[in-house]
Amino acid sequence: MISTDIAIIGAGPVGLFAIFEAGLLKMRCHLIDYLPQVGGQLSEIYPKKPIYDIPGYPTVLAQELIDNLMEQAKPFHPTFTLGERVEGLEKRGEADFVLTTNMGTVIEAKVVVIAGGLGCFEPRKPAVENLEKFENGKGVNYMILDPEKYRGQKMVIAGGGDSALDWAIFLSDVVSELTLVHRSESFRGAPDSVNKVMALAEAGKINLILNSNLNAVYGDDKLEKVEVIQNKTMEKTIIETDHLIPLFGLSPKLGPIEDWNLNISKSAIEVNTDDYSTNIPGIYAIGDINTYTNKLKLILCGFHEAALMSHSAYQYMNPGVKYTMKYTTVNGVSEF
Repeated sequence: MISTDIAIIGAGPVGLFAIFEAGLLKMRCHLIDYLPQVGGQLSEIYPKKPIYDIPGYPTVLAQELIDNLMEQAKPFHPTFTLGERVEGLEKRGEADFVLTTNMGTVIEAKVVVIAGGLGCFEPRKPAVENLEKFENGKGVNYMILDPEKYRGQKMVIAGGGDSALDWAIFLSDVVSELTLVHRSESFRGAPDSVNKVMALAEAGKINLILNSNLNAVYGDDKLEKVEVIQNKTMEKTIIETDHLIPLFGLSPKLGPIEDWNLNISKSAIEVNTDDYSTNIPGIYAIGDINTYTNKLKLILCGFHEAALMSHSAYQYMNPGVKYTMKYTTVNGVSEF
């Protein structure tokens, strides 16, 4: 049996930052993640995607951010169970929890923090006939793992959110020809990213097709053409391309978490914004997996939630005890 102060379900960026915040308060953390490595969606789906809204970093690659968070957490000696999914959660007594994974690993903790991002997830696919024919390396992908794979080739990106905009900006200097297709005239992404895309379109570095949807895909063994249809005129346009990347977000699935008697709304866990606690004392939810009024699904918001959660968790574990935090540097090594 593994024993720890805080069991963190999810080893994405928010879960990793929680190690640091908890460590400042002398609390030990053990992280469990179904993926075989830390990093969550950042490492699994888009490790080389640029991120623009992390304080102190005008831009940082997703995997670089994960590596930095791991380095920041190192002084607190976290432990990990990777490649396993938490199936069962049981509360014993007033303060102890026992978690069991699908592989039979048992973790005993005083506090449980759910930082599972979107939970189990899969990409939302557009309703285009024969799309699956070109999946699995034949031209259609729903995530970008290595941008260099596309260097000098033609690409169509479909979508209007932050991911589609960010990748369009980044890949405009990588691919030979880039077309961005969006069903509306307005985008859901950050205004600054929208302005950058518009500027690239005016400069001729991006072909921008608005008010249009994907309609068909063509090719023999590999993708060769994408057909889009204009929403108002129903005019069809054929685009020659090597790759199609539909970026319509992910469909979240909570999995076993749904059976833990937590208050859930629209596949997310309801929390108290005072400390991001759930309806079960001792269980917290931080990051994209929680929901509350005016919730923003941003990494930096998850960092804020991790900080408040850690202070509340300390008080939960040590009722009535005041805490102090000390940060010193000895011979260039940080100590807490």
